[in-house]
Amino acid sequence: MLRELAIRNFAIIDDLRVGFAPGFTVITGETGVGKSILVNALNLVLGGRASAEMVRTGAEAAEVEAFFEVPPDSPAAQVLSQAGYEAGEGLLVRRVVSRAEGNRVYLNGRLATLQVLAAAVEPLASISGQHAHQALLKEERHLLLLDQFGGLLAARAAVAARVRELAPLLERLHGLRERSARRAEREELLSFQVREIDEAAPRPGEDEALEAERLRLKNAGALVAAVEAALEALHGGEGSATERVGAVRRSLEKMGRIDPALAAEAEAAADLLYRLEERCERLRHYLKTVEFEPGRLEEIEVRLDRLNRLKRKYGGSLAAVLAERARAASELAAVERLEEEIRASEETIRGLTEALRREALALSARRREAARRLEEEVARELASLKMKGTRFGVEWLSPAGEPAADGLAPPVEDRPVAESGIDRIRFTIAPNVGEALKPLAAIASGGELSRVVLALKSLLARHEALATIVFDEVDAGIGGAVAEGVGRKLARLARHHQVICITHLPQIARFGTHHLRITKEVREGRTRSRLEPLDAEERTREIARMLGGEKITKLTLEHARELLAKA
Repeated sequence: MLRELAIRNFAIIDDLRVGFAPGFTVITGETGVGKSILVNALNLVLGGRASAEMVRTGAEAAEVEAFFEVPPDSPAAQVLSQAGYEAGEGLLVRRVVSRAEGNRVYLNGRLATLQVLAAAVEPLASISGQHAHQALLKEERHLLLLDQFGGLLAARAAVAARVRELAPLLERLHGLRERSARRAEREELLSFQVREIDEAAPRPGEDEALEAERLRLKNAGALVAAVEAALEALHGGEGSATERVGAVRRSLEKMGRIDPALAAEAEAAADLLYRLEERCERLRHYLKTVEFEPGRLEEIEVRLDRLNRLKRKYGGSLAAVLAERARAASELAAVERLEEEIRASEETIRGLTEALRREALALSARRREAARRLEEEVARELASLKMKGTRFGVEWLSPAGEPAADGLAPPVEDRPVAESGIDRIRFTIAPNVGEALKPLAAIASGGELSRVVLALKSLLARHEALATIVFDEVDAGIGGAVAEGVGRKLARLARHHQVICITHLPQIARFGTHHLRITKEVREGRTRSRLEPLDAEERTREIARMLGGEKITKLTLEHARELLAKA
């Protein structure tokens, strides 16, 4: 329930704060005083779009605040809790519209997104004005209204969830079938790749080892010459390193018998001689490995060329070649299992599709039952709104949007299943006895449309937990006894919901349990709007003004008192 509304620097409203009570509140005022601005401000806290044009001239930002009571177990409280906002004592919505910084949303003092705001306030309040009239003329909205009336939103959501579950599976099956269509070509390519790599039989690091061997073979002469020269210097004869170190060892051993301190140095010389001889042995062994084998260099060149062609083709390295072979082999195995995957996927989709069609058929059947009830109840509601004899219908359409034969939709097999199910409908109306039912958009006048909106709102309100309903332009195109019927309908609706109605008609305003008047004045060269509650005498004078115009007479005052007394 809306408890308080505060507006600052919004259009011609500089600073306005007003409280709202349960029941039926009417808001009246002369044309041009700002009633539409009030609706725009309410729409803003209900998630409507913001514009810098809303900011009052001379101000940098406009602010609108609304405080709603939120029952602890209500849908709104659940939405807030899921989004990380605690309802606590209620919900304080604050919208700030800045010329320079765009607009911001606050819920209970914390920044929020428009999506969270819209989700939180949707179960709390709605505005039924020009937008509601236009929405009623859009046939794509009629099925949703029928589902709301019939309490079918959960079943509709289940069908939508099933459709969304099927969508990726169908996309995957389409991809599998496309792969199957290219299967022979793909199999041939993959088999060739695996065979080509297997025939080459590359080993990890083989190319690096061959490159090193090729380099040695190309420089075999220089390597042999260098090693032979080293052997000559180390162990080649007179004056070689081993001969000279051997002489040093023998000399130190001899002197060590004189001075034991030199014995250790003699041992070191012996060790050095041993290591020199060991190095020489290794060099002699190396000479055997670089002996030139006729044809070996050519073999290496051929092998490296084959490996390099594989590397260029499959990723730049032997590791990449081997990885590509593994991938191709895996895909080849998957291609060979493709038909099995397609059959399994088709079986899964078939089961889900059958379940979807059962749910969609069940929903469609429940919609037909709800449609019959809606036709009867809307007709009764319209009769109470001085449209006695008006027939209201739900017309079933084909997938192409044409009226279905005998008023029934085509067989389920011929109907695509969308997230909304298998049905397409539109509302029809025959305002006068003897006329045929025609689409609502083609026949309803402004006054008739206002009453159809009110009738639907009254019916839908029984099936939803909506606390506050704001009516704007509900009196469009009506007057007299019709307006009185509308007023009574709003008063009855207010027994179960908080109803706020902006009206120009005294026949409606007299039924309000609370009456607010909006006025405007020019002060210090600026226009300002004010909204204030009326006491009994002020309310009588306001009703008299609505009856007789600006000049209030004794007769209009008596008429106003009579209207209020009868209400």
